[in-house]
Amino acid sequence: MSTAAFADSIGAKAGSIRVRLCQTGSYFGIKPKKLPNGRLLWPADSVERLLGEVPA
Repeated sequence: MSTAAFADSIGAKAGSIRVRLCQTGSYFGIKPKKLPNGRLLWPADSVERLLGEVPA
């Protein structure tokens, strides 16, 4: 899932997610895969993991 889709799913701004990722290396423990074109690909279960519905 793209950063924009991930942000929409959790009710955050895509820029806020990118800033936290740059500062800490993850977004609350979730690390995306960086594609060769520079875009970030977030795991499909990242929303559930963030909301605590799936154990890490």
